Amino acid sequence: MVGLVAATAAGRRHARTVAAAWPHARLVEAGSAADALRAAWRECDAVVAFLATGAVVRILAPLLGDKHTDPAVVVVDEAARHAVALLGGHAGGANDLATEVGALLDARPVVTTATDAVGLPGLDTLGWPVEGAVAAVSRALLDGEPVRLVADATWPLPALPAHVHVEVARPPTGSRTALAAAAPIAGTPDVDDGAADAGDGGGADGWRILVTDRIVPVDGRTVVLRPPSLVAGVGSSRGVPAAEVTDLLRRALADAGLSPASLRCLASVDLKADEAGIRAAAEAYGVPLETWPAADLAAVDVPHPSEVVRAAVGTPSVAEASALRGGGTLLVPKTASAMATVAVARHAPRGRLALVGLGPGAADLRTPRAVAELRRAAVVVGLDQYVDQVRGLLRPGTRVLASGLGAEEARARAAVAEATAGHAVALVGSGDAGVYAMASPALEYADDRIDVVGVPGVTAGLAASALLGAPLGHDHVYLSLSDLHTPWEVIAGRIAAAAGGDLVALLYNPRSRTRDWQLGAALDAFAAHRPPDTPVGVVRNASRPGERVHLATLATLDPALVDMYSVVVVGSSQTWVVAGRMVTPRGYRWRS
Repeated sequence: MVGLVAATAAGRRHARTVAAAWPHARLVEAGSAADALRAAWRECDAVVAFLATGAVVRILAPLLGDKHTDPAVVVVDEAARHAVALLGGHAGGANDLATEVGALLDARPVVTTATDAVGLPGLDTLGWPVEGAVAAVSRALLDGEPVRLVADATWPLPALPAHVHVEVARPPTGSRTALAAAAPIAGTPDVDDGAADAGDGGGADGWRILVTDRIVPVDGRTVVLRPPSLVAGVGSSRGVPAAEVTDLLRRALADAGLSPASLRCLASVDLKADEAGIRAAAEAYGVPLETWPAADLAAVDVPHPSEVVRAAVGTPSVAEASALRGGGTLLVPKTASAMATVAVARHAPRGRLALVGLGPGAADLRTPRAVAELRRAAVVVGLDQYVDQVRGLLRPGTRVLASGLGAEEARARAAVAEATAGHAVALVGSGDAGVYAMASPALEYADDRIDVVGVPGVTAGLAASALLGAPLGHDHVYLSLSDLHTPWEVIAGRIAAAAGGDLVALLYNPRSRTRDWQLGAALDAFAAHRPPDTPVGVVRNASRPGERVHLATLATLDPALVDMYSVVVVGSSQTWVVAGRMVTPRGYRWRS
């Protein structure tokens, strides 16, 4: 719940705007503004105060406890010009809250957290548990001091600046037990070729970021990030107490030198999906419970199968099979208490591929989610001219793989390869990544080893439609006139179907220097089914410098006005021009 506190009529007006937009926000009133602010502090997860910053500081100062438990506080001035993240920038989410409030009130978010100000990812903002000297190592990152990042594997982290020297330990080999799987991350690691040596990163006394699920010594110059690498398989008798499951798992992890903060989930057979003790144990560890059919678990190769278990639940293993399902290395073989059994496996990192549509060109038509994914990525892949549009948004240290026209397949393969290696990758394109862009070629090569995130974008067709009026008010179709990948005979058949179906048509790739006749052929096909005065709109460089809008008809359009930077919109038989704008009626009954 977000508590809203205001003292003046203007402040209350701004607060009502926020409350009307957010179901999770409410105006807190309790006598004076000071009393209301104290009440919001006690009762809410976050506070937006429409008060002077100094007043908020004086009122809340005696109440401050710990940044991990105190609510976030954002202060908005009387004129709603600024939304200041005052307390709990990272830990409480005040930085994000200030941005959201700013977007709602058209106020400028003011974020003074140092890492945010210079474009570095905060160590406590990565979504993973973090331990150790967070403030000290963050200062070292800000000051440009050498920092070593030592990891068990390549994890999809955001870009890090050049003075962070990344060392990735080689995968363990040999026995699938805890002792054989443990590599000495706290000491000098066995690193891949090209990793920096200790002299570049501070040596034994230097600044370090360790990415590991193991319990390691931590000093005042070390931060430990806990990746979600461990899956705990759990089996039990009916009615097992939650305390028995949590205690057994706690001991198993401790004996193996593993941190419970790296638990990804608890897992079991689907017969245990409603087992209260297992569900409560998952809740106690703050992770989900995933369950699988017995037949799926029976197909998993385990070191300690049991025919007794098979007879009872239909699979020779519950704990080990649940931990290992989907691959992984068994670190803790099944260990039992009176009513419970647990096993723990380490799973390899999954790379992350974001397919990002940048929109038609204008920065204000680029979605906030697209910007967030660009800043989330360590590797950005794209056409050179599209990458140039967003270089200013990338974090320091982002690796850019840009190439020219005609290299679409190579870009798709490169993006998937980087994600498969464990990196966080953004593959960018104009418009929407799934519309005549890079999503489909990339997904042809991607397999289930990586996570894929689609980020919708405003297409050139939508931008053109908005400039022309409302030509897409009824059924419509997108068609590309490029025969580089599709034979013209196939394209011509689709044009004929769209023309015969009386659909509004958006024509992409309409005309180039070497393809100068296809547009005329397409217009002739539409003219065979529609009146000669059917509106046709041409938009060149929609939302970009040199934007041009031209309105004509099937009879009057000159194809020479069209090039590859254009989108052509052919109206249906119902489309007409109203006050210089194309309109395709929706056909609402009330119109008649």
